[in-house]
Amino acid sequence: MSEPVLEIRDLRRTYQTGQGPLEVLKGASLTVDAGPSGSGKSSLLHAAGLLEHPTGGQILIGGKDCAAYNDAARTRIRLRLIGFVYQFHHLLAEFTALDNVAMPLMMAGRSKAVARRRSRELLTELGLAGRVQHQPAQLSGGEAQRVAVARALANRPRLLLADEPTGNLDPATSEAVFASLHDLVRSTGVAALIATHNIAMVRHMDKVLVLKDGHLEVAR
Repeated sequence: MSEPVLEIRDLRRTYQTGQGPLEVLKGASLTVDAGPSGSGKSSLLHAAGLLEHPTGGQILIGGKDCAAYNDAARTRIRLRLIGFVYQFHHLLAEFTALDNVAMPLMMAGRSKAVARRRSRELLTELGLAGRVQHQPAQLSGGEAQRVAVARALANRPRLLLADEPTGNLDPATSEAVFASLHDLVRSTGVAALIATHNIAMVRHMDKVLVLKDGHLEVAR
């Protein structure tokens, strides 16, 4: 039986504030398998994506505990194994859509030609074949977010982390972007952990958890 792509065991995160310690995660645990499958949610995703060091607990990616890895090792894992999609696309304004998607591929050691070919394939699959040479300012909000999805999946990660990936879009555009994200997740078999308040999006999830008072509870 293969290891889950991501396991979080008894994760704890405490922030020091002027009023004393603030616990936002109080022993949260979850498992994410690959294939068809203000509350603290951002802290949970940041810890899962090795962007923050938890106060306690374990983060296992592919069966390996990464919580205590140094910054260089965490960066390598993020580049090879994890893709991120945020509420805002965070594209580089001076680069085209094609080059925004190609950048993580080149950072991982692919040649420019290979990176651009992979980028063009992803953007075409997301319905952006005619927009590859456009800069972010020339794209609509939905188009820019689809470029961000392509960038997150460029290195064929095992795990996709998305924090309100359609939260900055109108309902119609949100639905279209989520449909594109959902189709790519299904077709690639990447494991996905998505934090959202969008009820329409939640209905399509294989498993739904609610983060309540620092604990994760299975809702479906």
